[in-house]
Amino acid sequence: MESKRSDTGLPPGEPVDLGALVAYQDGSVVSRTLLKKRGGTVTVFAFDQGQALSEHTAPFDAIVQVLEGTVELTIGGKRVVASQGQTVLLPADVSHALAATARLKMLLLMLRGSE
Repeated sequence: MESKRSDTGLPPGEPVDLGALVAYQDGSVVSRTLLKKRGGTVTVFAFDQGQALSEHTAPFDAIVQVLEGTVELTIGGKRVVASQGQTVLLPADVSHALAATARLKMLLLMLRGSE
């Protein structure tokens, strides 16, 4: 069977190491969108230590899956720390911020669909 890439840039029906899809860059945040549809997006990120996303809100839920490293999130004023293998829900319309306390790779699922 010949392997082809789907419109996501991922080979269909094959395992993929998500962390290998983005590389760390000193002093930067690197992202790669894997899927963008009306219902949401799937993006993998690499944050150098100390990089952050400032406080903001979104009108839909998001899920952070830590692939490598540690992240400190502030969700509605509450500090939440997550490490490799852990997942955190960012609820719709609740302010949140993100800081990479160590080099971090994460998958972000933005869910735009309605209930």
